[in-house]
Amino acid sequence: MIALSIFDLALAAILVIGLAALSWHLRIGLEQRLLVSAARTTVQLLLIGLVLKVLFDNAHWLWVSAMAAIMVTVAGREVMARQKRRFAGWWGFGLGTLSMFLSSFTVTVLALVVVIGNTPWYAPQYAIPLLGMILGNTMNGIALGLDRLTQDVAQHRPALEARLALGQAWREVIADSRREAIRVGMIPIINAMAAAGIVSLPGMMTGQILAGVPPVEAVKYQILVMFMIAAGTGFGTVAAITFGSRRLFDERHRLRLDRLIQPKDD
Repeated sequence: MIALSIFDLALAAILVIGLAALSWHLRIGLEQRLLVSAARTTVQLLLIGLVLKVLFDNAHWLWVSAMAAIMVTVAGREVMARQKRRFAGWWGFGLGTLSMFLSSFTVTVLALVVVIGNTPWYAPQYAIPLLGMILGNTMNGIALGLDRLTQDVAQHRPALEARLALGQAWREVIADSRREAIRVGMIPIINAMAAAGIVSLPGMMTGQILAGVPPVEAVKYQILVMFMIAAGTGFGTVAAITFGSRRLFDERHRLRLDRLIQPKDD
């Protein structure tokens, strides 16, 4: 494997700086976010590299569980961080976190114990990367789905409240918005699976090939990961949208948009 130097990484960073300069020139307003995100990426990846080195040298299920808990918790926060309308209070954080725990964590454990069958099953070189890939994609699906749900409900509030006034139950009123939100949440992973191997070479497979793993073995692992991601994203999105839909109505079947944090421009 060819090692990368600091100079090599600096050359790649120049491209991001150039993109930020273009954003400033065109007055798009994304230059600060872009540079901050790039800085976060650098710091976070360097830190996780050091943490994983220690974790690999001291493999114990307690340390692996703690790392997994931190990853799920941070992902739960990121689900709500950039939504235009998000649930207020602990629901804003708990909804995404619970959904990802029920889906991503369960799917990862299933893959480690039943499919891969490594010993021990919590070996960090398998558990942490697999959980990270599934969490990252599940997080995107849940975030997109919840954002679409809350936006759709806010946009069609008069029609929804009219249907409620006519005696329809909240499940009937929200059904179309719920289905659309789940569809939107599933689009990224469906596109990724449809394009894999033709339009794009997925990251895990590419990394294994660069590390010298035989291409056929790398492909097998990538197929496993894609299927696990699809399952985690699907189940997680369905769970989040189901819980979120119920939260939008009270026990008297009234629409409660006051449970959402409204954007400042509304």
